[in-house]
Amino acid sequence: MKTEFVTDNLIRLNRYHFVNAYLVREEDGFTLVDTTMSRTGAALIGAARQAGGEIRRIALTHGHGDHVGSLDELKSTLGASARVLMPEVDARIHAGEKVVGGKLTGSWPKLSAVPDVRLQPGDRVGSLEVVASPGHTPGHVAFLDTRDRSLIAGDVFTSYGTTAVSNHFYWRFPLAAMATYDGQADLDSARKLRSLDPPLLVVGHGPAVRDPGAAMDAAIARAAR
Repeated sequence: MKTEFVTDNLIRLNRYHFVNAYLVREEDGFTLVDTTMSRTGAALIGAARQAGGEIRRIALTHGHGDHVGSLDELKSTLGASARVLMPEVDARIHAGEKVVGGKLTGSWPKLSAVPDVRLQPGDRVGSLEVVASPGHTPGHVAFLDTRDRSLIAGDVFTSYGTTAVSNHFYWRFPLAAMATYDGQADLDSARKLRSLDPPLLVVGHGPAVRDPGAAMDAAIARAAR
């Protein structure tokens, strides 16, 4: 597990150079955004403790296996001390409901953990505001830090090599496009996140992007062609 202090309030946790989770510092400890793949729970808890706090909330951008993979392990270890928050639609999919048409893309592992909260647009998770950004999955959300407007965009964008919208096949990371459920909705969400004009963009796959406006614009233009 590689740890990178991106800002005073944001820590990037990277597994196998492949997928990120984030620790967001709050007064009572940390919000963990996403959990990467399975068998990572102990490393995530250890990273939080090394950074000086405990995981108090587990907030998920979406339900794919590389983002919820260690949720059950974390919940089993942390118990009631950490609440689980998952986007409404993706939580319903994990609960076995048929809420969308067509075949789901990406991996949807069976989960034992049940969300304490099903997230809606505009909800607050500590200092984070929930921003609806469907497309990559039916219920995908992003998180905007209301303190400095840093944007945790999940898998709407990737940033390996260059910033790209996840509906757009990019050879450096083709899995994002292959796992995207609705390409047009994903592109619409990319435009919505760009309109927030964040000073910092962090994503599920790839490094942080500072002053990302031009990079987001270029990514959207490529994806729209």
